[in-house]
Amino acid sequence: MDTVNNTIINVPTREEVSEKNQAIFDNLKKALGFVPNLYATIAHSDHGLERYLNYQNAKTSLTNKEKEVINLTVSQVNGCVYCQSAHSVIGKMNGFSDGQILDIRRGKSDDAKLDALVKLTVDITENKGRIQDEHLEEFFGQGYTKENLIDLILQISDKVAMNYLHNLSQVFVDFPLAPAL
Repeated sequence: MDTVNNTIINVPTREEVSEKNQAIFDNLKKALGFVPNLYATIAHSDHGLERYLNYQNAKTSLTNKEKEVINLTVSQVNGCVYCQSAHSVIGKMNGFSDGQILDIRRGKSDDAKLDALVKLTVDITENKGRIQDEHLEEFFGQGYTKENLIDLILQISDKVAMNYLHNLSQVFVDFPLAPAL
């Protein structure tokens, strides 16, 4: 087992990944200014990083704000400090205040529509898809559609994969740490 800095999987450098992943690293660095450690970790797989980024960036019926509600909620349920931290930054970029981000992580929102999204996301994540009818009724009652429900499940799956990767690897969090709740 490869252990570096108490991790099971190290964060590879650009030189340690395939040429294909080196090109992706270059694009990420150009777009973000750096290659996030969790993305770099995926590059241990020659196909994983491209596959994940294509999945993450696929078209969806959800707004960027709604995606961040899901990302923050799932990351909180799964106890992923890396994703809580990264999505706190991205949540702010999408218009959420620090207080709103903390509320979402606590499982609520002062916006009724987003509150329904938070509650259903928590229920789906905690109960592995076996939800309470009231949360689904509230979700649809706030104007969400069956398409939104499918896209919610796909967004949860995106975040669960990253949460599990970090919870397993424990790579260094290269975002400002999200406050503990």
